[in-house]
Amino acid sequence: MRHKIHMLLLLLIISWGFNAYAIAVQSDSTTAIAQQVVQNMGGSKEWNNTRFIAWSYNNQYQVWDKREHRYRLEERNMVAVIDLVTKGGKTYKDGQEVQDPEEALRLKELAYRSWVNNSLWLVLPFKLQEEGVRLKYLGQDKTMDNSDAFVLEMTSDSVNLTPDCKYMVWIDKELGLVTQWAFFKHYTDTSPVFTRRWTNYRNYGSIKLASDRSNPQSDFEVFHIAVPTYIPDAVFDSPTPIDKF
Repeated sequence: MRHKIHMLLLLLIISWGFNAYAIAVQSDSTTAIAQQVVQNMGGSKEWNNTRFIAWSYNNQYQVWDKREHRYRLEERNMVAVIDLVTKGGKTYKDGQEVQDPEEALRLKELAYRSWVNNSLWLVLPFKLQEEGVRLKYLGQDKTMDNSDAFVLEMTSDSVNLTPDCKYMVWIDKELGLVTQWAFFKHYTDTSPVFTRRWTNYRNYGSIKLASDRSNPQSDFEVFHIAVPTYIPDAVFDSPTPIDKF
């Protein structure tokens, strides 16, 4: 009887050991996939050294100074320039600074939320290795364009304003780049809010960015992408819309 108990314990230990090894291998593979994506996008060093990014998303034009944490948002007759750390800044309508404190606060909050959302639609692949991001390997799958891909689940408390949400990210096995993504409003949801392409890559400065976010149901594109090496302070001080880079 004692011999059987010892054998059972040994089998449990061996089984636990194999499971722990499998988890470790999966974790290492997931990290390796994410690292390869970032490397193929230009690399962490080049991403960190990229200071300015400008783009249009959903009729909003924005300029982001990554080094100084400045963000400029233009939408119709409104301009907001905020500090992404303090969320302070200035807001304008029709070229005049907004004087009402509540309205100014609302517009600054709008700008901050726009940065969180709109930057994700442009630079999500670089966020795969961002601090606080959790990745899980889900296996292999075909994209909507019938390409073989690795699939990662992505969750975070900081990437999105909805901590309970999750993303699925398809990494093309041949290209080593994100080519499709899906958004789930709640972690427990089984059907995504959308699944869209992440294609049409181009070089911008020393990094790659993609503009196509279409799917079979609708076309969608990120426009006016630019990575200037220099932007004068006057751009962030202007109370009226600027020329796009």
